[in-house]
Amino acid sequence: MKRDEKAKPVLEMQAMYKSYNGAKALNGAHIDLRKGEVHALVGENGAGKSTMIKIIMGVVQADAGKIILDGEEITIGNPQEAQAHGIAAIYQEPMVFPDLNVAENIFISHASRGAIVNWNKLYADAEDILSKLDVQLNVRMPARGLTLAAQQAVEIAKAISLNVRILIMDEPTSSLSAHEVNQLFKIVRALRDRGVSILFIGHRLEEVFELADRITVFRDGCWISTRAREDVTVEGVIREMVGREMSEFFVKESTKPGEVVLEVKNLRKANVFENINFNVRRGEVLGFAGLIGSRRTDVGLALFGIAPADSGETFLKGKKIQIHSPQQALQAGIAYASEDRRQLGLIMPMSIAANISLPLLKQYLKTSGLIDRTKEDQTTLDFKDRLNIQAQSIRDSVERLSGGNQQKVMLSKWLNASPDLLILDEPTRGVDVGAKAEVHKMINDLTARGIAIILISSDLPEVIAMSDRVLVMREGKQMGIFEKVEADQERIMSAAMGQNRIVEEVLQ
Repeated sequence: MKRDEKAKPVLEMQAMYKSYNGAKALNGAHIDLRKGEVHALVGENGAGKSTMIKIIMGVVQADAGKIILDGEEITIGNPQEAQAHGIAAIYQEPMVFPDLNVAENIFISHASRGAIVNWNKLYADAEDILSKLDVQLNVRMPARGLTLAAQQAVEIAKAISLNVRILIMDEPTSSLSAHEVNQLFKIVRALRDRGVSILFIGHRLEEVFELADRITVFRDGCWISTRAREDVTVEGVIREMVGREMSEFFVKESTKPGEVVLEVKNLRKANVFENINFNVRRGEVLGFAGLIGSRRTDVGLALFGIAPADSGETFLKGKKIQIHSPQQALQAGIAYASEDRRQLGLIMPMSIAANISLPLLKQYLKTSGLIDRTKEDQTTLDFKDRLNIQAQSIRDSVERLSGGNQQKVMLSKWLNASPDLLILDEPTRGVDVGAKAEVHKMINDLTARGIAIILISSDLPEVIAMSDRVLVMREGKQMGIFEKVEADQERIMSAAMGQNRIVEEVLQ
């Protein structure tokens, strides 16, 4: 490919404007995409990235601006028209059809296959695409039973099956393991080398700097900069994104832990996890680290009564308890913020206020049985201010918010229950560095008030920085608990990967 051919834009989004209820989501923002490049688009949640993607894909229409494809102005009225132009997208949240199998999901957009389906070829083609991704999935199994990582793999396979010339990737790695990320990046580089143009939206800046040829920064709906990767630094990108220095992130304030809030002994769930033993004290953050498949989340689900353990003992503030449902957990003073906010954390069509008040709905009922809207509104406004939730109205549906603001609503929902123990499962997954810093500040505020926190996170620097102690799991087994002074990345990863020498040092 000639240098001048590669430098010529394939897609240009010029002077894009889009408003929702008077709020400017895009304010003259622009970006271009060259043939055979990976162009990263970064910015805080609410910066306009998702809106730009929706306009490119024809999901929404811009109020003003031009879309230039191969030098000619075009309109994209819907996703089918985008697909006809060779444009496909992988979104942050997997959108598989749960009642279709894996192969059907991969080829759902291939109308040219006709009314009569050659099932043997369908399954063979699906297996071929997945094998190129180094993903082992039964293509005949329903998508309903897939993990988030597997759902994302199906979405990636679906996009690749379309032989796209422009591929938009919105947080494609947020639910993938390190191995799966490496495999994905190999595919991305192969597509780039074949001339496919890739727009990569990511919050993990180390991935952005590893993969991108150019980086564009958006802030508050405006274009801030576009530079070659070698001309920028991580610190510089963060400053442009949020206007704050990097030193403000990953800061855990020192606290003096109090009494033991939760203690578990020999917790076990058949074929899931076994021999789990730990305690967590008031004002303390106990981090849970481990690779995908380590069953960290399953321990959290057991403690909250969603999938109770089969055996073992649980003590809350010194009293032995048995939790068989989330209602029992809430009554005992345990709250759980799920990693999957769409499926388990929020009711997306409902308002911000309704979601926040839902766990304690009885407290918001008048004697007439109607909801006391004044009381509900006051609670919601308090959390809106406290967690800096960006929304036009507390009556807006949660599905209209950015991912970071959805996360804040979910956290508000459980904080409203005033728990003694808060389990945070991937609290910063899929949010930008600004929203991440706000979550970390909230953790500091909660521990200062004496709340005990279990922090489950795949972001190892986050676990190390925000935890007082770190419990490491591997394939359902507890590999050790590290004090903060000994919890470095090498030691934790060694334990997570089952290297016995490190594990034995911890357990002695």
